[in-house]
Amino acid sequence: MPIPPVSISVRLGFAALAASLLAGCSPLSLFATFTPKDPAPRRASGLAYGPGPRQALDVYPPPAATAGPAPIAVFFYGGGWDSGRRQDYGWAGRSLAAQGFLTVVPDYRIYPQARFPAFLEDGAAALRWAQDHGSAFGGDPTRIVLVGHSAGAYNAVMLALDERYLRHAGADPGRIRAVAGLAGPYDFLPLKSKITLRAFGAAPDLKATQPIAFARRAAPPMFLAAGDDDRLVGPYNTRHLAAALRAAGAEVEERHYPGMDHPGSALALSRPFRARSPLFAEMTDFLRRHANVITGPVNSPRP
Repeated sequence: MPIPPVSISVRLGFAALAASLLAGCSPLSLFATFTPKDPAPRRASGLAYGPGPRQALDVYPPPAATAGPAPIAVFFYGGGWDSGRRQDYGWAGRSLAAQGFLTVVPDYRIYPQARFPAFLEDGAAALRWAQDHGSAFGGDPTRIVLVGHSAGAYNAVMLALDERYLRHAGADPGRIRAVAGLAGPYDFLPLKSKITLRAFGAAPDLKATQPIAFARRAAPPMFLAAGDDDRLVGPYNTRHLAAALRAAGAEVEERHYPGMDHPGSALALSRPFRARSPLFAEMTDFLRRHANVITGPVNSPRP
């Protein structure tokens, strides 16, 4: 789901100022352009994982000092399944890369060109690309973690829980070592919002659109986080899925952050906001532990 432009403008004074000078440029694009970033290694951009214009991805290698093949992180951005572009999330790709992950940030098909399950099919195809080509960029395709925010968290968690999409794409679900879902919608029936109605309303089996319906003991370890002040995606989504996973016997680490709103759980990955919350440090510790990253990160999670 989207990062509300007003929230970002309020939080980022320099972005608000720039917005007044650059008409037509979204606050998120301005944030992506002007925010301080983790050291940026050479990036491979616009690599096709499918034939469509939205089926492309960017790759952010970890620093050269990282020893051996790096675990691969696939980051899915949010946007309500009707907006978003990978170019605006380079800061997230660099943040994860600085922690020792070869990071892949794919675009995926969105409404109105596509509805459920097209964005999941694209996510599965991007993961297949990471498994097939990650080693060429210094990654270890047997150690993959999925990370997502909002609608992207839905994509990441759903791909990990309902393995049909990965198997259909020819990807191996067994290579997913862990998943991090930030402020994700996982239990949102009946459909009420305009966003969910248009993205999921035509699905023949609405229950099969819900990640919570696929909670199982053999699920990959999950880090599920939400801000207590999130008014866009209710934190109950995180609570419900975490409870269902625990009841099934799966490993889950549930975190709720006081004073954090919906965009805040994504911005916590960025250098300017990292010190305001332990989210990034806790998330990366969880992912690195399950991806068997032995050496310490090249850059501290805190600025």
